[in-house]
Amino acid sequence: MDLDLWAAVAAAVWGAAVGVLVPRAAYRLSVEPEEAWRDACPAGHPIRGLARGWLGRARCGSCGAAVPADAGSAGSVGPAGSADTGVSGVSGVSGASGVSGASGVSGAAGASGASYGPSTPVVALATALVCAALALATGTRPELAVWLLLAPVGVLLTLVDLRVQRLPDLLTLPLAGTALVLLGAAALLPEHAGEWRTALFGALALGGFYFLFFLIRPIALGFGDVKLALGLGAVLGWYGWGALFLGTFAGSVFGSVHVTALVLLRRAERRAPVALGPYMIAGAFAGVLLEAYAA
Repeated sequence: MDLDLWAAVAAAVWGAAVGVLVPRAAYRLSVEPEEAWRDACPAGHPIRGLARGWLGRARCGSCGAAVPADAGSAGSVGPAGSADTGVSGVSGVSGASGVSGASGVSGAAGASGASYGPSTPVVALATALVCAALALATGTRPELAVWLLLAPVGVLLTLVDLRVQRLPDLLTLPLAGTALVLLGAAALLPEHAGEWRTALFGALALGGFYFLFFLIRPIALGFGDVKLALGLGAVLGWYGWGALFLGTFAGSVFGSVHVTALVLLRRAERRAPVALGPYMIAGAFAGVLLEAYAA
């Protein structure tokens, strides 16, 4: 295999390894805005581990029986107007997406305890595929390391937003700053294919665009989407204004097609609020893939 294929294989392994850790964080973060992050499994046992319990598998060693299938889901949507909420309201659309259904507890309890939160194999596979695709498109250029570090965060944000229509500040604000810092470091290395200046301007432009939209029509999106736009704007802006437009447009198309399909299938009401974060992230992913391959 050539170097690019080896990079894709290594990226897939990295994605699978990190993806195993995502379900626990998704479970802990999937709460209503006024609630504290979860610190116990669905049965009430304390979550322990590295980084104050944030790192580790979504499995409780104290549980002697399998956790009910609906125990890993928050089961509610944050109230309208919350600072951390994407699009607030009923959760009909996100529930129809199939992600919440896959978020049930997988497997029965064994010697290692009962699992909770999103299905670990599914999340690990999805993260591995995302990382492998980024590696195939980017090659061995310096910015690949940035994409591989940020991709699991995108998967985590997608899971949380689909489950409770919330984009926590704990993730969105550091995402923007980390993206700019890491891309600044990549810009200092040879053979990079982007520009840090347009990454900075892209963050400001996309964040400003969503902020303006939020002021005009706050019922259509939450302030969490504005904060997410800062990070996505930096990522897309790295490859230029064309990438920024492409990623933003793709996210709008993905959202429109999905919501339209759900309405036609009568799995969601026409005016039911939806979580915009997953579509924004999917659009940014598509934009980065295409622009990285073309660079």
